[in-house]
Amino acid sequence: MMKNPCSSGLCNDDSDIRFQEHLIPLTDEIILTKWIQSSRMSITRIPSRYVIVILTFMCTCVCYIERVGFSIAYTVAADNEGVSQSSKGTILSTFYYGYALSQIPGGWAAQKIGGRRVLLLSFILWSLTSALVPLDPNRVITLVIARLLVGIAQGFIFPSIHTVLAQWVPPHERSRSVSLTTSGMYLGAAMGMLLLPSLVKFKGPQSVFLFESCLGGIWCILWFKFASDPPRSNHPKAAASGFGESLLPVKDGQRTKNEKVSKIKIPWGKIFLSLPVWAIVVNNFTFHYALYVLMNWLPTYFELGLKSSLQEMGSSKMMPYLNMFLFSNIGGVIADHVITKKIMSVTKARKVLNSVGFVVASVALIGIPYFKTVDGVVVCSSLALGFLALGRAGFAVNHMDIAPRYAGIVMGVSNTAGTLAGIIGVGLTGQLLETAKIMDSDLSNPDSWKPVFFIPGLLCVLSSVVFLLFSTGERIFD
Repeated sequence: MMKNPCSSGLCNDDSDIRFQEHLIPLTDEIILTKWIQSSRMSITRIPSRYVIVILTFMCTCVCYIERVGFSIAYTVAADNEGVSQSSKGTILSTFYYGYALSQIPGGWAAQKIGGRRVLLLSFILWSLTSALVPLDPNRVITLVIARLLVGIAQGFIFPSIHTVLAQWVPPHERSRSVSLTTSGMYLGAAMGMLLLPSLVKFKGPQSVFLFESCLGGIWCILWFKFASDPPRSNHPKAAASGFGESLLPVKDGQRTKNEKVSKIKIPWGKIFLSLPVWAIVVNNFTFHYALYVLMNWLPTYFELGLKSSLQEMGSSKMMPYLNMFLFSNIGGVIADHVITKKIMSVTKARKVLNSVGFVVASVALIGIPYFKTVDGVVVCSSLALGFLALGRAGFAVNHMDIAPRYAGIVMGVSNTAGTLAGIIGVGLTGQLLETAKIMDSDLSNPDSWKPVFFIPGLLCVLSSVVFLLFSTGERIFD
């Protein structure tokens, strides 16, 4: 035990004062150290799976900020340079071709390498591409290659997310976890629509690329620091969600059962011939058909069909996406509640939520051209997208119900269909409007727009019937 040297008379008053002053910062340092340690302990008490879900939510949010941001920045830059509409369409659509090509490879990579690692690598790739490529509308080849790379990189993200969530999240938390994760897309789209036009106005289009790259870099740091593979040996929740038969290579000290993982053959034939898988695929196609048609053509309907400027609409143009964010999380909470409380079986809960979401969305979609005011169309489109998002608690979570070990693979298959739906739906809508323009000479007549909204409306009804007939909440792939 240290003694005060002044207690034995070996120092004068000045040295005693100096000694006492030395004790004060030591005491403060001890208090500060203890506070930091207690703070770290409180953080570590947060369940790891919650951290994973929050990070995947942030991931989808950043991805959609990037997608909306590129469209806003490139459109402004291209218009300033007088780029033709066909050239603009080529650049804007390139992303989706890359995105479609990498969905199934993304599921395979997540299966073999690990969703956590693939997610990090894909984020690094698209962030670096956005940071390094100049936004010059006249350099078409450069932009095509860049958007193709970004699309390919982001195509690996959602299959990887589903692989990670299938490992970490137990069955009774799947609905709200997946719903929260996917709701980040809609919040990101809303934030991009609200904030990025001002950034373009004051800092120029290139600033959007740099801003998105910074967001991507920050997320990579957080994921690298806080994300991990769940240790099967001491993680009962992971075992409950299917991690007892892990997809991933684990740490060296945990390879007892997992030595066989790399030799497991993916049952491609069973996956492609499975009716429950096709029920998911059909509904994913319809969801994205309706979503991409509204995202890409609703602004044109406001401008031409209703003669209303988007600038005059203010924040109301965000409402459909905010509604999706809200309803997506509501659907997840409802699904987990009725399953946990045993009010419904997993199968029945998935079918009910999917049917309610898609049927209400169908009515709202078909009703859009009957409203002659901006407010009426905003309400209809908000209801349509909101209830479509509610339906995701049915079909979108079903990947992990039927195939927890192959969730990334099944997600890659169904998301490929969803991406193709965007390409088909946006292109077909353009052809329908071009035909209507030839017949009616203008698009100010809402009747010209009826086929645009009737097609996704009817697809919603057909898809809900398919899901009712062929889907299941039971595990069908061992």
